[in-house]
Amino acid sequence: MTRPSSARLPGLDGLRAVAVLLVVVYHLFPALPAGFLGVDVFFVISGFLITTLLLRERDEHGRIGLLDFWRRRARRLLPAIGVVVLVTASLAWMVGGDILVGLGGQLLGATTFSYNWVAVANGSSYFGGGLDSSAPELLRNLWSLAVEEQFYLLWPLLLPLVLRLRRGRVPVAVGLAAASVLAAVLLAGSGATRVYYGTDTHAFGLLLGVALAFLRPAERRGGVPAVVGGAAIAGVVGLAFVTPGDGIETFPGLLVAASVLTVVAIAAAVRAGSRLGRALDVAPLRWIGERSFGIYLWHWPLVVILTVATTRSSPDVAVPFEVALLTLALTLVAAEVSFRFIEQPVRRLGFRASLRSVGRAFRGGPVRRLAATAAMAAGLLVVAGTTAAVADAPTMASSEAAVRDGRAALDAASFRSHHATLPGAALRSDDAVLRPECPSAHLSDDEGLCTPPDGRPAPPASVRVAGARVTLVGDSVMLASAGGLLDRMPGAQVDAKVSRSMGAGVAIVDRLAARGQLRDYVVVGLGTNGPVDPDDLARLEKDVGPHRTLVLVTAHAPRDWIPGVNEELESFAQRTPGVAIADWSAAISGHEDLLAGDGIHPGARGGQRYADAVADAIDGVENSRAQLRYRVELAQWAVAQTFDAAR
Repeated sequence: MTRPSSARLPGLDGLRAVAVLLVVVYHLFPALPAGFLGVDVFFVISGFLITTLLLRERDEHGRIGLLDFWRRRARRLLPAIGVVVLVTASLAWMVGGDILVGLGGQLLGATTFSYNWVAVANGSSYFGGGLDSSAPELLRNLWSLAVEEQFYLLWPLLLPLVLRLRRGRVPVAVGLAAASVLAAVLLAGSGATRVYYGTDTHAFGLLLGVALAFLRPAERRGGVPAVVGGAAIAGVVGLAFVTPGDGIETFPGLLVAASVLTVVAIAAAVRAGSRLGRALDVAPLRWIGERSFGIYLWHWPLVVILTVATTRSSPDVAVPFEVALLTLALTLVAAEVSFRFIEQPVRRLGFRASLRSVGRAFRGGPVRRLAATAAMAAGLLVVAGTTAAVADAPTMASSEAAVRDGRAALDAASFRSHHATLPGAALRSDDAVLRPECPSAHLSDDEGLCTPPDGRPAPPASVRVAGARVTLVGDSVMLASAGGLLDRMPGAQVDAKVSRSMGAGVAIVDRLAARGQLRDYVVVGLGTNGPVDPDDLARLEKDVGPHRTLVLVTAHAPRDWIPGVNEELESFAQRTPGVAIADWSAAISGHEDLLAGDGIHPGARGGQRYADAVADAIDGVENSRAQLRYRVELAQWAVAQTFDAAR
């Protein structure tokens, strides 16, 4: 079996350390908004290192042993990945719920090294998942390993063809990288995740690393000065602080910039006698770099498990600081154990020899037998746990189920009414206002008002406003609560949709006002999906007009803009006559167990609580007005009694 020279390239472990630190900080702490570009640093290193090793093998042995190369890659990747997948899937099974959604597809992507394409096909998002599809994705970080493994499979097949070119090797690699960038630009309209996950649209870093390997910088003196390489590393770190956008300036612009800077840094670090290489090889960076593969593998599944277990929401929403610190500590421990007892032994001995060493442990002393037995038992447990996790995985996230049930309630109400005023909404009915019965000894006049025998106005009894007088416009939280709203206010007019913003809701109210379809009470439940513009609230108040009541529903979600939204809604209501607040945030606070796993969408009981908050606010306005009318009538009666007595 042929092996390439094992001569170590200086500085690469330090660069790996920089790359993995960028990614880990991006996922655990809110400090690096573009720390995900650490993956691009890894890509450039991988393209450079793999090509360099293949070229060394060809130089030393006159050929490239493809089977040996792929065997070495399998030894490097499979043991560590297998342990991470089995252990974290078993831990996820213990947590249960939304964390298991889609786990079977994730395992398929992990075992076939096609995770990036499986995720694209399933509509997954690397950048937060979205408010209304926020099931945590346990193995998301394996997408980049899929891209690298696809490169490891294809590039050794293409390399001999490129090597036939004596002077065109670098231009070919750069040209392929440019084609990948162009593909990313052309597919930018498909979304950031498609560009980020796609092998075709994200191979430019690997290919730029290939181009650098063809230049053989490790064998040259001079070249890129150390100070330039250091500035390039600083530039990569600086780019990680840039707030990313959704357009081509980020995908692929920012990623290409990080990749080019990484090429410069590698060229400066690996050249003979480089001071930058020696600086990057300092013990702490080298320790992290040697374990960077394990650190990258473990940190994301662990933060998903710990965040869901402690907050019931995805780390895409927020990672509590103490959870981030615990994740970091456990990641370093797990990476060290993996490096020392799994990765290194298998890389050194191979699969068969490693299994034989385990077999010999069963024939050794008591301590070795106990360790081997414990390892075997742990292996069986995690295999069983992973099997159970896949078997128990829900078909959809609890938030999706809540929205589905709400939509079904609206459809059922629409079917019963036989005619619709809003697409997919519960329809207008002509039910009258619910009137209370008169107390004993009171008389009821033709209008249904209660009058005591002496003519004194009777205090009004509490009433509930009929759904026929209510229009509701909202987002997925209102949609998930539709069943409760229709139970509490039958006949209410409900128009709720996933991911709707306040601006979209204002346009809907505009149209209903223009058509004369707004009812006496207009309830707007928007604000979960983003900040609220005061101008939008002013437009709502204008559309509703002075003869109707606008009811604004406060928002409740683990999002940083929610306090500002609620403050704006309450402030507007306080300073604007005819505007009331339905305080959903207060109603659900302390009862988060009634929400789906995302901490946002109410289940059946939570939907009832939402409906009560809205209906109670409406009834409160109606009863306050009845009380005001009663006081006026009582004053009028008292004046009349005084005049009668004077006569």
